[in-house]
Amino acid sequence: MRTTRALAVSSAALAALLALSACGSRTDDEASGESGAGSCVETDGDAVKIGFLNSLSGTMAISEQTVRDALDLAAKEINAAGGVLGKQLTIVGEDGQSEPTVFAEKAEKLIKSDCVAAVFGGWTSSSRKAMLPVFEDNESLLFYPVQYEGLEASPNIFYTGATTNQQIIPAMDYLKEEGVTKVFLVGSDYVFPRTANKEILAYAGANGIEVVGEEYAPLGHTDFSTIVTKLKGSGAQAVFNTLNGDSNVAFFKEYKNVGLTAETVPVVSVSIAEEEVGGIGVDNIVGQLTAWNYYQTVDSPANEKFVAAFKAEYGDERVTSDPMEAAYTSLYLWKGMVEKAKSFAVADVQAAADGVSFEAPEGTVTVNGDNHHIAKTALIGKIDADGLIYPVWESDGPIEPDPFLEGYEWAEGLS
Repeated sequence: MRTTRALAVSSAALAALLALSACGSRTDDEASGESGAGSCVETDGDAVKIGFLNSLSGTMAISEQTVRDALDLAAKEINAAGGVLGKQLTIVGEDGQSEPTVFAEKAEKLIKSDCVAAVFGGWTSSSRKAMLPVFEDNESLLFYPVQYEGLEASPNIFYTGATTNQQIIPAMDYLKEEGVTKVFLVGSDYVFPRTANKEILAYAGANGIEVVGEEYAPLGHTDFSTIVTKLKGSGAQAVFNTLNGDSNVAFFKEYKNVGLTAETVPVVSVSIAEEEVGGIGVDNIVGQLTAWNYYQTVDSPANEKFVAAFKAEYGDERVTSDPMEAAYTSLYLWKGMVEKAKSFAVADVQAAADGVSFEAPEGTVTVNGDNHHIAKTALIGKIDADGLIYPVWESDGPIEPDPFLEGYEWAEGLS
């Protein structure tokens, strides 16, 4: 089994704690090799089950409900076009409740009780890390749609959001190009922000940037008076924000209350997309910066079609965002892998993954079979008064995924 160096110990510990129960009934398909070892996936009929696992309640619901909507849209489109290998997709949906342990429990249920061929979802790195041993131990597949801190690669996870060198490093490159030499770090207190900030500290040390503050708040935290006071007095020229969920609402309101502005101390956020802008309030965040690989304003035929389809399904007032697009893309990539393999079996899908491409709204994406990530173009965007985000900088073409930062000397030892 090939898995992340960073998770070697934690995966084993989580697996033991979860005390996974015996697998459900085997099907004739599994016995003939159509499904993976120990799988109960049914492939004899005219439909196949897949699982959608997202937080529809709790602090992360502000972000994850939109991902579920995009997954539902992709499934509807695929079914209307004939399904996958001629089989209609039957969706089994679960609520991760913004709790990593619940994500692990629901993942196990989807795999063992519901007998899904693959699961799509997760948002926080804590939820992904909690699920990882479940998918590895049960030889099942998770398609994870959100940017993350890198330093991970699992044969049982396909990462369709950005890894570190496709989002965080380009954001720091942008700040450096803008002449920023002092940066303040604020983030939620869990895996992604703490690991991302270790990488930012290493980058800063190698690039003449001083980190003048590093503060964390629990997920769902709503009192940012102390942190923002420290920020205001730090002398920072910019803020790198890795807060997740509805904590961003409280942070930006307090930021505005003390007189900070996008012109004086700009904030670069890596977990705020178009949907969150509305929740935070455009007046509280207009002019601020974000780092992603997709915006609703991307100019391409594929994106025009995606945005039109999404609005037709959910209403003209709805917006699209990077995690939504990555989730939408993930379902089409899985479809491409299955059809290339001519099989729903996990081992066959893994073997077929390398080189599978999709004309995604963000541009053409291709799966890297070695690390299960995809090449992505980095974008820095500015939030406009209309609530949309418009690119102000982009990388010179798609960036190949480097989850372990092996191409950066300053990152040596981080993994």
